[in-house]
Amino acid sequence: MARTVWDSTVGKKTVMAVSGLIMLLYLVAHMIGNLKIFFGAGEFNHYAHWLRTVGEPFMHYEWTLWLVRVVLVVAVTAHAVSAYQLSRRDIKARPSKYVHRKARASYATRTMRWGGVILALFIVWHLLDLTTGTVHSGGFETGKPYQNVVDTFSTWYGNVIYIVAMLAVGLHIRHGFWSAAQTLGAGGRTRDRALKTTANALALLLTAGFLAVPVGVMTGVVS
Repeated sequence: MARTVWDSTVGKKTVMAVSGLIMLLYLVAHMIGNLKIFFGAGEFNHYAHWLRTVGEPFMHYEWTLWLVRVVLVVAVTAHAVSAYQLSRRDIKARPSKYVHRKARASYATRTMRWGGVILALFIVWHLLDLTTGTVHSGGFETGKPYQNVVDTFSTWYGNVIYIVAMLAVGLHIRHGFWSAAQTLGAGGRTRDRALKTTANALALLLTAGFLAVPVGVMTGVVS
């Protein structure tokens, strides 16, 4: 039964919608946490430590954080695999040649595909930069996320990578939220306008919220 659902186009779109909403919830929480940097190093570092102790004493140190990571990895993988397979299915369903040259996909579809690639590459860089410190520009200090963030956004390439990725996030959410709502049956003649407004507002809010951090470092508000 599960295999049949997964093999269907509707099933893959549903997986994309559900996994996308899981990632959206994470992004909202992540953005709120990031904004704590404006309250100073002590507040931000305390928040980073708190993330590792959530659920104690029932959950061991970092267990909740690792649980969230596992859920996110599953969601990202399911989302990417579904998107790729739907894309291949769409290509196979088209005629082999066109009489006239024309775009093979809509603007929104192309944006989602390239945005997904950009975000996948960014996630790898982001983890290597601020989680493991492998590609960190300064002297990476474990347990001092505030200083590590400031170091990253004190470099021009750190800002460029992050800003491009966050703009891609905004575009991805703007179209993705709308598509997920339609897939899950939330759309309708009376609700479409509200859903589009919500998608635009979420995209704008999250983009602005994430970009506030590098802008804060660049302007000296965070130092």
